[in-house]
Amino acid sequence: MKIVDSATMRQLDEKAIKNYGIHGLVLMENAGRGVADIIERDFGNLKGKRVSIFSGKGNNGGDGFVVARHLLNKGFNACVYLIAQRRDVNGEVKVNLNILEKMGGEIVSVVSKKSLQRHGVNILHSCLIVDAIFGTGLSADVKGIQRDVIEFINRLNKQVVAVDIPSGLDASNGRVLGSCVKATITATMAIPKIGILVYPGVDYAGRVEIVDIGMPRQLIEDEKISWELLDRGSIKKLLKPRHSNTHKGSFGHVFVLAGSVGKTGAAAMASVGAMRVGAGLVTLGIPESLNPIMAKKLTEVMTLPLPESASGVLGYEAFDKIAKFIKDKEVLVIGPGLTAEGPVKKLVLRLVMESKIPLVIDADGINCLVSDVKILKKAKAPIVITPHPGEMARLVDVAAKHVQADRLGIASGFAKENKVIVVLKGAMTVIAEPFGSVFINPTGNPGMATAGTGDVLAGMIGGFIAQGYDPIDASNIAVYIHGLAGDEVAREKGQVGIIASDILDILPNVLH
Repeated sequence: MKIVDSATMRQLDEKAIKNYGIHGLVLMENAGRGVADIIERDFGNLKGKRVSIFSGKGNNGGDGFVVARHLLNKGFNACVYLIAQRRDVNGEVKVNLNILEKMGGEIVSVVSKKSLQRHGVNILHSCLIVDAIFGTGLSADVKGIQRDVIEFINRLNKQVVAVDIPSGLDASNGRVLGSCVKATITATMAIPKIGILVYPGVDYAGRVEIVDIGMPRQLIEDEKISWELLDRGSIKKLLKPRHSNTHKGSFGHVFVLAGSVGKTGAAAMASVGAMRVGAGLVTLGIPESLNPIMAKKLTEVMTLPLPESASGVLGYEAFDKIAKFIKDKEVLVIGPGLTAEGPVKKLVLRLVMESKIPLVIDADGINCLVSDVKILKKAKAPIVITPHPGEMARLVDVAAKHVQADRLGIASGFAKENKVIVVLKGAMTVIAEPFGSVFINPTGNPGMATAGTGDVLAGMIGGFIAQGYDPIDASNIAVYIHGLAGDEVAREKGQVGIIASDILDILPNVLH
């Protein structure tokens, strides 16, 4: 599903009006009527009771006037609180204000804390609040009476329907601009906005409903939209059928380079993850002293014992053996449980530069890149990196909180700059590719924040690449299915206590 930032939505609106001749009043009418229909469907039992609609002086406020008009016609007692002077309302917004007035609709101007307090009792007795103060164009922190109103709405502890986007939220990145309405439902226009699909915006949007405002489908399809929300339909279309006349060699060979003393579980999780999504063969490259342990632990996965350093981690001298082994393999997964000690880092950096097969770099493989990120530009093969926010922060030399504040921007910027696919893990995982496309994944839950789940994901991406999927498709499929598996486990067992092997066990069912 395509999603947009505020600038792209503005361009779509302008093109609908200019290129297709759809009057702005028509779009506003469709928007307001659509929100009113959602309210009637979900809150029809409140007919005859008071609904308070807070409208700004801009187009979002115009939508609010239309909502009020249709609610009156549907039997609700709707009152609009205009957060501006009437003389400041112009254009299409004023047209809808005038229509509402002629219908006998109640419109109250609220321009100060005093006027807000004066009408506070009536608002307090409302059964539902509609937020139409700010739309997608907001870019600066909310101040003055608008902020007072937003904070007042949140203190009411009532159900709130936000028109297009909760007021106070940045539509492009989900950042709270000073203060933000906490909605029960966000009725968003035509196409979802990025800000209501990423954190912290998700916490303010509530349930998202899409309102059809008559935006031409061809216009949306023709627009070069860089962002997409992964969904079941798009993932199902990517999955390839399995033909009868095949064998294990038909589904590729994954080489996983992982593990060290005390971290053999990470290596096992990644290796089995690749097999669970259908890779035909998986070989784990492991320090030779750990080979007996892993040979017993892993039944279906083969092992390749490799030279190690005095400290028991992989030695740089393992390069020649690895390079020879991977010549006829489909993908190399590097990092889970590997450590980032000197010889390991040297080995990883050379493999990044010289590998001719795609690489999936996770965990300690990513840590080996810190301070040497420029080496990614020297790679001969496609690369997928799978950092969590802390690892991403180390790669770009900022605090993790800065990464979390702009997940899409940082992931996309790094992908473009370094010509790699970035899978930035976390709630609403972001997948960014070098040419500018960015995907957001809605599956997954907090129960997956546990050791080993990231290792499983790295193996899954490698497993799909081995089967012939393009690295960006492999990443999207793996991330979506990984989260879906976690959701299925949570449905059956609850979120608390999920472990990575629960996800591994259920992967075939979820894929089926």
